[in-house]
Amino acid sequence: MRGLLSVTVAAGLSAALLMPFDATAGQSFALDSVQGLQPHDVTVAAVTYQGRKAVRVMPAVAATAELSAPKNGEGGGIVVLPATEFQDGAIEVEVAGKPRAGAVADARGFVGVAFRVAADPAKYECFYIRPTNGRADDQLRRNHSAQYISMPEYEWSRLRKESPGLYESYVDLVPGEWTKMKVEVRGTKARLYVNDAPQPVLVVNDLKHGNGKGAVALWIGLGTEAYFANLRLSN
Repeated sequence: MRGLLSVTVAAGLSAALLMPFDATAGQSFALDSVQGLQPHDVTVAAVTYQGRKAVRVMPAVAATAELSAPKNGEGGGIVVLPATEFQDGAIEVEVAGKPRAGAVADARGFVGVAFRVAADPAKYECFYIRPTNGRADDQLRRNHSAQYISMPEYEWSRLRKESPGLYESYVDLVPGEWTKMKVEVRGTKARLYVNDAPQPVLVVNDLKHGNGKGAVALWIGLGTEAYFANLRLSN
């Protein structure tokens, strides 16, 4: 009986190791190493930032070359996390973003999280923040502190032009400081929470790619130096 039990347990463990990741079961990434990370148009390095182990993500091109031939108006790129297939659930991560040295004047330290990333990594949904906008003296700029985009069709500029104020909002932010982001996704709806606030800072009721699924990725925009730590997926 004991031998049969051992064989059964071993078989169960083998099957579990072969099964694809299910976001509903939960998975954590300490982000203290670059092992397995898949960068697209960015560089990634394991560092210590403000006393915390993290990964640093920056555009792959020099600051002086970012505007010469960008793939899109957002610039930057993504770092896909290994073995993730996400449809519905929650993504929690700590981020810190600021304009990189030599960045253009419009750089805001754009940093966030992409989800439902397709096999073609140019296609994804994303929430991100603009840290330098959070405490700006210009109220209109403050109103653009948090943003939703759906790449490649719906960059921020198109969304702002076609639906002013609907896909961005205000949130208190400080450049370069650790900030908690939480994205909740259900079907075609998603909500962004910042720094453990009980209410979302941004609500999207019509995710542009519909009710799909795909990988989860770290995201940065034009002219950004960003840090990421402690990412968790759950239902």
